[in-house]
Amino acid sequence: MSKEKRLKIAIQKSGRLADISLQLLEKCGIFLAKSRDQLLCRAQNFPLDIFLVRDDDIPAFLATDVCQLGILGQNVLLEKQAQSNGIFSSLEQRLPIGHGKCRLSIAVPHDFKYNSIASLNGKVIATSYKGLLGQYLASKNISADIVTMEGAVEVAPRTHLADVICDLVSTGSTLSSNGLVEKDVVMQSQAVLVTNQISDPEIAAMADKIISRIKAVLRAENSRYIMLNSPTKSLEAIKAVLPGSQSPTVMPLQGCDDMVAVHAVCEEGVFWDTMEDLKLCGANSILVVPIEKMLD
Repeated sequence: MSKEKRLKIAIQKSGRLADISLQLLEKCGIFLAKSRDQLLCRAQNFPLDIFLVRDDDIPAFLATDVCQLGILGQNVLLEKQAQSNGIFSSLEQRLPIGHGKCRLSIAVPHDFKYNSIASLNGKVIATSYKGLLGQYLASKNISADIVTMEGAVEVAPRTHLADVICDLVSTGSTLSSNGLVEKDVVMQSQAVLVTNQISDPEIAAMADKIISRIKAVLRAENSRYIMLNSPTKSLEAIKAVLPGSQSPTVMPLQGCDDMVAVHAVCEEGVFWDTMEDLKLCGANSILVVPIEKMLD
């Protein structure tokens, strides 16, 4: 009897992205059962195994084909590719997840005289992203020494370990509390869905199905279904106000020859200002609802 083929995906074992990844799979209709060792979750209704590992290890799980899919920070993937001599070059970013947005930036102390990127020539820069920083400096023809740190990069200038730093920035509060000012953005980052080169057609078909479901969930999260009644004469003005929608569905209202019902999927935010603008155009009975699932 042949062994059941199962798709395998690696995600972070802890942290906010771990929770987001598990919730995303659950929204895709995947029912999970955790094992005792907390390393592996098996889906009960789909041939899928979920490996819970350190984010830095996810590219290795993909490159060695232990897993075929992975959800991790774009910065982690690109840093591994920058330092790997081609080991991770076959890994492909298939889908932006839209969560975990941050940026890799160069930050300097308040008293550091910074006029441009050229101010870094001959300086010492502390970072956890030696590969990405090295590529960035080379692209700008900057010669600087890089000190690699695994954590607490922001304290390097105060301890005289480095002149400036290159680190991940989300809100900037950590930089501010350590007397640092953000100057140059090396790269923008967010969580991404990554695949390796899947050779087995059955596994590839499973991966495509999961990716399609994730796309549908993400699209639904960022979309709203809007319903309203509109005077026929105001229809074009109302269409122009609807944010990010394709051609809406327009239906006659029984007993009202001069009114129509308008239904539309809006792929941008529908805010109070939008609803007030629609009302000014003549719309009434405006209803905005979230979308649970949406598949093209």
